[in-house]
Amino acid sequence: MKGDITFILGGARSGKSTAAERLARRGDRVLFVATAEALDEEMERRIRIHRRSRPTAWDTLEEPRALVSTLQPRLPHYDVFLIDCITLWVSNLLLSMEGHPDAERRAVDETRRLLELMQDSQAAWIVVSNEVGMGIVPASPLGREFRDALGRVNQMIAARSSRVLLMVAGLPFEASLPSV
Repeated sequence: MKGDITFILGGARSGKSTAAERLARRGDRVLFVATAEALDEEMERRIRIHRRSRPTAWDTLEEPRALVSTLQPRLPHYDVFLIDCITLWVSNLLLSMEGHPDAERRAVDETRRLLELMQDSQAAWIVVSNEVGMGIVPASPLGREFRDALGRVNQMIAARSSRVLLMVAGLPFEASLPSV
């Protein structure tokens, strides 16, 4: 279905990536879009484990920030795009603009551009993100800015998604989208 978006949210280790990969296996030509950067040994190990869990037939694109310009030329080549994850993408965007007074607005603008790209494509999209608004208030201004920006971005993606899943302890809970 053209521009179909499935949005998968949850906390850390809730089963988001596993659920997303299970859904993506239904596609023939899958591009796994990884937004993580291996900035330390522990993250390198996590990335290696994730790579091994994916089917070898899938292509992988590692892009921490420039999703729209990097994905645009690849649209005709895939029928499923799996982005894992929006959390790290927003974090990467904010960190690249740290101290800029309108960093959050720029992240929201990039999200708007990404959603337009998704909806104008012929592909199915599976998008993974963390739900970070259910915990404590972050102690630092950057932490609060990140939580707020990701909350706004998650709301934008959910509003345009045809399906939204909340993962809890490996179990999917499907949200019924209200008609507003």
